[in-house]
Amino acid sequence: MSRIDRKALIREYKETPRPAGVFRVRNSAASKSFVGSSLDLPGMLNRQRFQLENGSHVDRELQSDWNELGADAFTFEVLDRLELTGEPDSDLAADVCVLKDMWLERLTASGEGLYPLSRRGTR
Repeated sequence: MSRIDRKALIREYKETPRPAGVFRVRNSAASKSFVGSSLDLPGMLNRQRFQLENGSHVDRELQSDWNELGADAFTFEVLDRLELTGEPDSDLAADVCVLKDMWLERLTASGEGLYPLSRRGTR
């Protein structure tokens, strides 16, 4: 691969919009979830896994369950994605927060347990 091709690929990657939305890390053994939102879902899911594998997740209860049960007891999933409208006055961060609040209500109503820091950043 030439240097020019490589630079073009890097530029294209950086200019590609990242999918935004709501994710969860679900403890299958206890039917309990850590729910979050991000403007970069793939990056955030990678971050969650990295923190758990390295014992540095901010939700200590989730980290404790991970340490006790192991990685096989957990799934990482995207619950919902926001479509990018391209409108300059749209507030994507606020829309993601509203979407997360809706998912928290839905999961709570269905009896799903939530880790303590799932409500962080909600309205």
